[in-house]
Amino acid sequence: MNDVVYVGKHLRTYSVAEHSHDNWEFVYCTGGTGEFVIEDKTTIHYSSGEVVILPPHISHTNTSAKGFTNIHVRIADATLPFKNPTRIVDDNDKHVLGAFEDIFYYFNNNMEKRQLLLSALSNLIVNYVIALQNDKQLSKAVEEIKSDIVRNFPDCTYELDEYLKSLPFSYDYLRKLFKNEMGITPHAYLTHMRMQTAEKLLSSLDHEYNVTKVASMCGYDEPLYFSRVFKKHFGCSPINYMKRHTTNN
Repeated sequence: MNDVVYVGKHLRTYSVAEHSHDNWEFVYCTGGTGEFVIEDKTTIHYSSGEVVILPPHISHTNTSAKGFTNIHVRIADATLPFKNPTRIVDDNDKHVLGAFEDIFYYFNNNMEKRQLLLSALSNLIVNYVIALQNDKQLSKAVEEIKSDIVRNFPDCTYELDEYLKSLPFSYDYLRKLFKNEMGITPHAYLTHMRMQTAEKLLSSLDHEYNVTKVASMCGYDEPLYFSRVFKKHFGCSPINYMKRHTTNN
């Protein structure tokens, strides 16, 4: 997961023709301003110090009247909790920029075992995006739903639908509001939280948990259903994931 496919730079550029990628693209604007126009005609304006994240197979153009510079990174199977094009703002100390500059350097460096550094930096960039994207101001209703999911996702008896229906808004309105602000539905966010926790437990070096125990700790009382969800999310069964991690280590 989060495997680096390509890292490049645009020097002063005014227009990039419509194109798409098979992988997630992370574009850090290092200078100037511009705009991405997505295939559905959505426009994302950006400026220096901001990152635009583009999902796979999304056609887009990138244009600027005065020119822009950037570092762009393509990452396979990025573990992001949203599916829509997204823009985030770097923090005041430019930590995200540092990660982009480092990953560009090591991608173009032939040093031994550079892949270890590329893997660490791609994970860092993805986690920066998640942290900064989630840090944006949410409406009170979405913040309450998000907090309830975070508190209760390990509980096998947690009923998200019942919670949503208990709020003083219509079910469909809350679902659309959450997706607009978080880029993902409440149920998909619940699954993301559970899968993220499952991945951490299964990759634990001491492997003190079996699949049934991990399923229970992640909110699933049926190990077989948990395995199906995990395989759909990560492309392999929980047991094979655990074996692969053990072999790599």
